[in-house]
Amino acid sequence: MKMRKIIKHTFVICAYKESPYLRECIESLKSQSLESNIIMVTSTPCVYLSDIAEEYRIPLFVNEGEGGITQDWNFGLSLVETKLATIAHQDDVYDEHYTEEFIKALKGSKKPIIIFSDYGEIRNGKKTTDVDMLKIKRLMLKPIIPRIFRGSRFVRRRILSMGDPICCPSVMYAMQNLKQPVFDNHFVCCEDWEAWEKLSRMRGDFIYIPKPLMYHRIHEESTTSKTLEAGGRIEENYEMFCKFWPAPIAKAINKFYTKSEDSNDLSEEVGE
Repeated sequence: MKMRKIIKHTFVICAYKESPYLRECIESLKSQSLESNIIMVTSTPCVYLSDIAEEYRIPLFVNEGEGGITQDWNFGLSLVETKLATIAHQDDVYDEHYTEEFIKALKGSKKPIIIFSDYGEIRNGKKTTDVDMLKIKRLMLKPIIPRIFRGSRFVRRRILSMGDPICCPSVMYAMQNLKQPVFDNHFVCCEDWEAWEKLSRMRGDFIYIPKPLMYHRIHEESTTSKTLEAGGRIEENYEMFCKFWPAPIAKAINKFYTKSEDSNDLSEEVGE
């Protein structure tokens, strides 16, 4: 007798207008070695999204309340019925073993909070992991690799006090251990860092997988690139550093950290 598949995980695709990269994202989710539920949410409904959802047989849910990044993320997570969920950004792609590797990493954890992995970037259509900022983030996250430090609030807060090394679209949420809404409607660019800071105070595990299991696309139309161009992230970074440090120290760290934002410059030469 064929055994019934027990699906533990849901990909929540947050779609916005008519992204030319949406199909590539969906294909990467459909090609996973371990099957997941897939749903799509949007606050900008259009024929383009309806047609793609119908083509791939993905349920499409419209956020009819207040629109925005965090509002759509929270709306999507509120629809999840599985124990685990990932907010898949429409422009990004996922390694075929993403879900499988994450489920394996959960073994032995009594109370996971979030699970996240190393990642690469897609720049000018090319995948790369050889980016200076990504190398720095890997160094920042090394202390949390040993199982003994997964549950250490001190270690993860020290990591977050120096910046945000956690790639939001790589994160898998342990839904049964989280209070909703996960994200606050406060920042434009640091909304994920703000969430990690809040979650870092909880008892439970932050699980890091030091393998690049997804690729985040850097392009001129992305929210991050637009906000960096406007300089809006500098003030948000400072506010975040003030959650960990006295104002003078936060100001000094922020000045150094701001220089790292240059890695979102598409003119930077990248390898394969």
